Amino acid sequence: MNGKRPQLIQEDFEDSEGEILQLVSFQLGLEEFAIDILGVQEIIRFVEITPVPNAPYYVEGVVNLRGKVIPIINLRSRFGLSAAESTKDTRIIVVEVEHSILGFIVDSVEEVLRLPANVIEPPPTTGRGGSDDFHKGVGRVEGRLLILLDLQLLFGLSKVA
Repeated sequence: MNGKRPQLIQEDFEDSEGEILQLVSFQLGLEEFAIDILGVQEIIRFVEITPVPNAPYYVEGVVNLRGKVIPIINLRSRFGLSAAESTKDTRIIVVEVEHSILGFIVDSVEEVLRLPANVIEPPPTTGRGGSDDFHKGVGRVEGRLLILLDLQLLFGLSKVA
């Protein structure tokens, strides 16, 4: 998308009190999202995905990752966004949720950053439901808003159906 490579942001938070969150940020359409880095197993380039018959609309299919078959979620579909062609920046973020490994497609991975938990605000209530249910909060980073997603709510086995 913007051609910049992921980088570690080393900001000085020594004066901040409380927890420091380590996040991976990624682009999906015009929005920037982030997830806790502790849930991320790896980030891979977009690979060929084998479709699975009768899968939910947002399940793109499965891939074989070093001998392990993992489901791949199309996050654009999950959030009701229009489809987009994959580019050289498209990535699959592989995560572990509720002892299950799965991947999800993003337009690009932006950066790994550290953010004090006290700068995270609760998600705004829009009353629409849908993807709002997956928001953990909103952070301000260098003048931009970063939507934090809750992997448990987004991909928890009880929610994905």
